[in-house]
Amino acid sequence: MTSFFPSATITWYMARMFLVRIVAVLFALALVLQTLDLLGQSGDILAHKGNGGAQLWFYVSLRLPQIIAFLLPFSVLLATLITLATMNQNSEVISMKAGGLSAHQVLAPLFLASFVITVTSFVFNDRIVSRASATLDRWEKVEYGPLPRDLAIQTNVWVRDGNNLVHADEVRGRGRNIVLNGVTVYNRSQDALRDVVKAPKVTYTGTGWRLTGAARFDVATGLQTPLPDAEVGKDVRPDQFTLAQVDSDGLSFLGLRAAIADLDLAGRPTGSLKADLWHKLSGPLSSMLMPLLGAVAAFGLARSGQLFVRAVIGMGLGFAYFVADNFGLAMGNLGAYPPWLAAWGPFALFLLIGETVLIRTEE
Repeated sequence: MTSFFPSATITWYMARMFLVRIVAVLFALALVLQTLDLLGQSGDILAHKGNGGAQLWFYVSLRLPQIIAFLLPFSVLLATLITLATMNQNSEVISMKAGGLSAHQVLAPLFLASFVITVTSFVFNDRIVSRASATLDRWEKVEYGPLPRDLAIQTNVWVRDGNNLVHADEVRGRGRNIVLNGVTVYNRSQDALRDVVKAPKVTYTGTGWRLTGAARFDVATGLQTPLPDAEVGKDVRPDQFTLAQVDSDGLSFLGLRAAIADLDLAGRPTGSLKADLWHKLSGPLSSMLMPLLGAVAAFGLARSGQLFVRAVIGMGLGFAYFVADNFGLAMGNLGAYPPWLAAWGPFALFLLIGETVLIRTEE
């Protein structure tokens, strides 16, 4: 395994140079994008009475992790091109190949550094970006006003109970403390509506749901009659209401997987969420793909005048991957692609393209 890498000195030299360039490019891009984003949003933030500099910095603390996660693969691609083009220009790549190293061995230190970036990116996205995204989404819903203390409030929630449908205007709380306001139950028999039950408030008892002040409308007779307080819906779980509106960006990998499992049990479609779940893995892993796609900038004689062309080709391959990745996710959200294909298809395709270009031109 160690023979795949060059000497320890060369490996450390290339990996350190590569990581330094990644951090430098990421810092420059994030600074510019965050500044532009803050200029565009500062008017809306300051428009709320009482907001000032503290709220602007709070917005930056929530938005900056999203920007870093978005820019990191681009930074790895640009750092790859800068590192390999510089080494090519200084004839360092020529020296390594003259020493008997293959093209894959020349790129091995970059793959190792990219693996470190991949693991760091996954942890950063899972622990920091997801929480920042969830908080920012709630803050935007209240138009940058004070965040509600009850962060579990959801509105306009639909749940299936066998052949029946349940709609709640508002869902508050979680678990055994959940409360539904403005509930309408559509009882169906053989896909035909039998009656409609409305209740202003429904609470969870631990084994079922207690209707308070409910009334029943019979579709066949057109009569509405009041109902006594009763416990119904013993097969409906509280998490079916609290997970009715799932934001994949605001959940960790394990949290999203648990939400998908609950939604599957509730009979709700989860194709797009499954694509987002797999993309939480394939997204960070794309950092390991960038050295392969940008490898064309490393080889070929610099004095031949083709170094710039090779760098452009590497950049084109990298950006083509990002376009294909976004297209795959869009197709997955529409249901045109299976979730695993939407998340992993572009990665597998450009892995083969990068290997083909590298082998046919250098190996």
